[in-house]
Amino acid sequence: MAYERERQVAVAAVVQASRLCQAVRRELVSDETLAKKDKSPVTVADFGAQAVVSRLLRQAFPEDPLVGEEESADLRGPEASAIRDKVVGHVRSILPDLDEGAILSAIDHGDYAGGGSGRFWTLDPVDGTKGFLRGEQYVVALALIEDGRPVLGVLGCPNLPVDAGDPSGECGCLFVAVRGEGATMRPLDGEREQPIRVSEVADATQAKFCESVEAGHSSHGKAAEIARRMGVTATPVRMDSQCKYAAVARGDASIYLRLPTRADYEEKIWDHAAGWMVITEAGGQVSDVTGAALDFSQGRTLRRNRGVIATSGRLHAAVAAAVDAVLNGQSGGTGM
Repeated sequence: MAYERERQVAVAAVVQASRLCQAVRRELVSDETLAKKDKSPVTVADFGAQAVVSRLLRQAFPEDPLVGEEESADLRGPEASAIRDKVVGHVRSILPDLDEGAILSAIDHGDYAGGGSGRFWTLDPVDGTKGFLRGEQYVVALALIEDGRPVLGVLGCPNLPVDAGDPSGECGCLFVAVRGEGATMRPLDGEREQPIRVSEVADATQAKFCESVEAGHSSHGKAAEIARRMGVTATPVRMDSQCKYAAVARGDASIYLRLPTRADYEEKIWDHAAGWMVITEAGGQVSDVTGAALDFSQGRTLRRNRGVIATSGRLHAAVAAAVDAVLNGQSGGTGM
């Protein structure tokens, strides 16, 4: 099995970081913080999860750099002492041997610039800030990239139902994919993995869309027009974070669109690398809105790409054509 050691360490790191996030939310999110739109709990979770994953990766693979979303500058200084103390406390509940300095150093290990040669990891410690605060969907997303291409991806989804058909049942899923070995899912608190595959739906009128809850992340109006052109009538599945990649990978939906909301926005590699790995190994297909492959070799962003289309594969050409028509203002178009 390729990347066996990397897979083992990455899974353990994401599980531990997911548990830290769950603990932060239980202890710090309250009606008062929600009413005040206080993002300090997710700040603690972001820094804490990055410290845990970074430290565990560095212990196992000391030569591997990390592209992480966070840096410790906002935790330093007396004005940040309250949040810093919370971060340190939560990290030490998992890694008790670390002192404050080591924790801040672990966070800053995520400062690598990325690029198209060599090997590095990329991490989004809490993907889905508002989902985290609402008690809905968020993800700890970790990927290994070699020479500009993801080769391993892990998604920890603490609130995602294990069975999409039973949303009130057990929650918490872990998705894992290694290049050429397929994708699997298991309960976050379990060990038994099962293979996952994308939906077999080949008729666009039977497909389901998956899109962001926040309209600021992807244009809901344009997505609705794309659905109309394709004859899709099902209500979109809306959720935060890379859980959308997971939902398509295991067949809950067939299409995930992240349509550009402004011309100058560059997608971050940590927002897509692990999800890309899981969905492609589950049999799906991912491109940007022009049909180009996602290029993870350009540093910390997907600067050569614009938006994202992720599908079960069979519908990809039809979706890409509908996206092109809507984004470029072509008239007409009915169901396919």
